[in-house]
Amino acid sequence: MSAHTNESGAGGVTDVLVAGAGPTGLALACCLARRGVRPLVVERAAGLFPGSRGKGIQPRTLEVFDDLGVLDEVLRRGGPAPVGLAWENGVRLGEHHMFDEAGPTEQDPHTGPWILPQWRTQEILLARLRELGGDVRFGTELTALAQDADGVEALLSPDGGPAAAVRARFVVGADGGRSTVRRLTGIKMSGERIDPTPLVVADVVVDRLDRDNWHLFPPAEDGSRGFAALCPLPHTQEFQFVGQYREVRARLSADDVRALVAELTHVRAEEVRGVRWASDFTVNAALADRFRQGRVFLAGDAAHIHSPAGGQGLNTGVQDAYNLGWKLAAVLCDGAPEALLDTYEEERLPEAAAVLGLSTRIHRGEARRGAATRQLGIHHRKSPLSRETRSGLPEHALTAGDRAADGRRDGLRLFDLFRGPHFTLLAVDTDLPERLPPLPQLRTARIGAYEGYGRGLFLIRPDGYTAWAASSAAEAADLEDWSARVAGPGAARIPAAG
Repeated sequence: MSAHTNESGAGGVTDVLVAGAGPTGLALACCLARRGVRPLVVERAAGLFPGSRGKGIQPRTLEVFDDLGVLDEVLRRGGPAPVGLAWENGVRLGEHHMFDEAGPTEQDPHTGPWILPQWRTQEILLARLRELGGDVRFGTELTALAQDADGVEALLSPDGGPAAAVRARFVVGADGGRSTVRRLTGIKMSGERIDPTPLVVADVVVDRLDRDNWHLFPPAEDGSRGFAALCPLPHTQEFQFVGQYREVRARLSADDVRALVAELTHVRAEEVRGVRWASDFTVNAALADRFRQGRVFLAGDAAHIHSPAGGQGLNTGVQDAYNLGWKLAAVLCDGAPEALLDTYEEERLPEAAAVLGLSTRIHRGEARRGAATRQLGIHHRKSPLSRETRSGLPEHALTAGDRAADGRRDGLRLFDLFRGPHFTLLAVDTDLPERLPPLPQLRTARIGAYEGYGRGLFLIRPDGYTAWAASSAAEAADLEDWSARVAGPGAARIPAAG
């Protein structure tokens, strides 16, 4: 069943109202649209965010983008992270590997991070949303919220036009660190200032530097000059400039940026030929006390604010969307119990807290950009949606709650099997049950022995995590019991395919 959306002015009705058209809001909209839910997405700005800010796409997010149907374009328009090159007074000091390197494997096909300017990521996601029949209402701000037991009344204020009331079954605030939705719901945010020195981030055109390296300019030992970096942005003429700044200004001009580049590097101001976008900020880490208030949810920077040092913010927001999207659609389209939505906060809030801690340690030089930043180890083992029925597993065995790894067996690629808005029941070196659990659009497959999984039955969630695991089809009754958490009461059992 497809959910219906009426986007007409006053008195409009929608199933899901998404505030914010950044990577989080757009990823969520894509997740919903491909499941038959056409959300109303509003963005107070007149267009997409113009800067490169969140430029590092981690391997786990590349897997999400694969599932959403945008990976080919992400790979085509981006590039691998270049090796760092340190400078002092115009003299090369040597190369510096900023990330612990890891090559692709059968189970983990992507390495990272992949460099893609945030504006390009958003363009790609918006194009995909439009392919799926959705769009964004730009120049429209959400200004008021009031919720009851059945829905949320929202007031939308377009630029130059009268405010219009919209009723939504659910609202998602993906509207950034200064989230209006968070403020209107009264959710508090707790955090700390990570660094008192402001940073400038800008997209600049500089011809003097090569584009094969990520150019690093360490601070002066006497404290007279701060840190700076210039990272080439793939398939553009631009670099992303990051530099420590002495004071935050109400408006940052192009000449201000040129002067700061000249102050912190050996590039002269006149050699900065263009400044496409610039912003300044103070580095904070903060976490919302809750990710849900009734029928209103927070995602992305509205729920957690990171230091940019670990390249985690955009990625964590996209994965918020990926987690919430299938659950909202299950409730709206498949009759799943609304209690399923409680698991969004239960799963994502602890993970966001862990990522905040990691980003802060990296910013302070207490941790490297290693395996944890790739986000492939994120798991939901403690989630109420994860059920592991086996015992005596080896220490590093794939367990219910873990990310479902890729692999190729018997002519089948697992990521091809998982791709799409469905659950997957995978039998590894064992048989499928004679009757399958009542899960909508369930896909099944059987493969031979694969050490990446071990022998058993594995139910894979629509967001690529293992929900349930057992040794054999003898546990099928337990799987049917588990399915009541995500299937409507009228769902019927169906025979196994083949």
